[in-house]
Order: sequence, then structure tokens, then C-alpha cells
Amino acid sequence: MRKKIKSKAEILPDSVYNSALVTKFINHLMLDGKKSVAQRAMYSALDILAHDMKTENPLQVFETAIKNVSPNLEVRSRRIGGANYQVPREVKTDRKLTLAIRWMIQTSRAKKGKPIAKRLAEEFMLASKNEGAAIKKKENIQKMAEGNRAFAHFAW
Repeated sequence: MRKKIKSKAEILPDSVYNSALVTKFINHLMLDGKKSVAQRAMYSALDILAHDMKTENPLQVFETAIKNVSPNLEVRSRRIGGANYQVPREVKTDRKLTLAIRWMIQTSRAKKGKPIAKRLAEEFMLASKNEGAAIKKKENIQKMAEGNRAFAHFAW
């Protein structure tokens, strides 16, 4: 008998920007079930983005940032004949998005001394210009995958 295919939970778009991506980001940003706090931080970050970059659409900057941070390749550990190899693999679409969101939040939280909304806005701005800590993380992952290309034949 085959396994059941897991159904993905449907994420409804948020009320302000009508974007499922923003909702997903808020859900990842949330700590201890405090969604209203996460929403306030996210919407404040997008407001700061709109003000600082003097852009009409901060959502576009946010989406560009997420797209820029999303990795194409990653390494997965694989045990073959008693040795572990780092095998480069292509990243699936859902995982790309999850990794990008995770890295943006991690790098924002790692900075100290400013409110989270300001740190998020800065990270979005930098990532949309292909700069910043989240982009650096992506590049490190890509480099590792390139460096282990010799083991690509173990991917099956």
C-alpha cells in the first residue's frame, strides 16, 4: 500500500496586502503564538520600507528580497559505504521559500540594538539589492554545493 499524499495547509492572504507570502512570513516571524505582535512588526517593517525607499509598493521590494535570498542548490548529507558525502541537490520551490524566510528572520534577529521592524526593513532593503547577511548565507550554501559537485552522481 502506498503512503497517503500529505495535503498542504492552505494559507489565506493577509488583510492589508492581500498576499499569502506576507501571511507565511508573519507565521514564521511569530513567537509563542503571538501573531498580533508578529503582524505589527511585519507591517511596520513594510511601512518603514515604503518611507525609506520612497516606493509606492513595499510589497514588491519584499517579494524581490525573498526571490533574491531563495537558494537554487543545497547540499544534503548522504551515507554511502561508511562515508558521509555532501551531495548537491536542487532545492524544491516550497523549500526555497521556507529557507529564504527563515534566513531573513534569523539574520534580522541576530542584529541587536534596533526594533525588529527596523531590522527586518533593513534586511529586506539589502536583500532586494542582493546584499546583506541573508544573501551571504545563500551564497555560502551555493558555494558549498558547487564545491561538492564531484559527488553529484550520488544524487538519486
